[in-house]
Amino acid sequence: MSDRTNQKSEPRGGKPLIYVVDDEPMLLELAAAILQPQGYTIRTFRDPQTAAQAFASAQPPPTLVITDYAMHTMNGVELIEACRRIAPKQKFLMLSGTVDERALDGAAWKPDRFLAKPYSAHQLIQVVESMVG
Repeated sequence: MSDRTNQKSEPRGGKPLIYVVDDEPMLLELAAAILQPQGYTIRTFRDPQTAAQAFASAQPPPTLVITDYAMHTMNGVELIEACRRIAPKQKFLMLSGTVDERALDGAAWKPDRFLAKPYSAHQLIQVVESMVG
C-alpha cells in the first residue's frame, strides 16, 4: 500500500487534475463546464467503482476528487474509503442534494469539505480553489 501524498498532482499539461464522480451525467458536464475554464484538467466518472479503479492506477493521482454522496452502486463515503486506503491524504469534496453534513457525523471516512446542491458556479470554484491552492 503506497502513501501518495498528492501534493499538487499535475498531468502533462501542467494543470491540476480533478476527478468528478456522479451518477448524473448532466451534473458531471456542469462541473466540467465550470472547472475546465478555470484551468483544471477534469476526468469524469458516472460509476464510482470505475473511479476507484482509475484512482488505484493513476499516475499522477488527482489533486482532488469531487464526489456525490448518493450514487447507485457505491456512495461517496465508500468511494472516499476505497481511495484513502491507497492514499490516506487524498483530498475530497463531497456534494449532495439529498443529505447535509450531519449525515457524515458518524462516518469513519469523511470528506475534507462538503458542498450542498444546488450550488453556484462561484461557490464550486471558491471551494475547489481553497482545496487545491
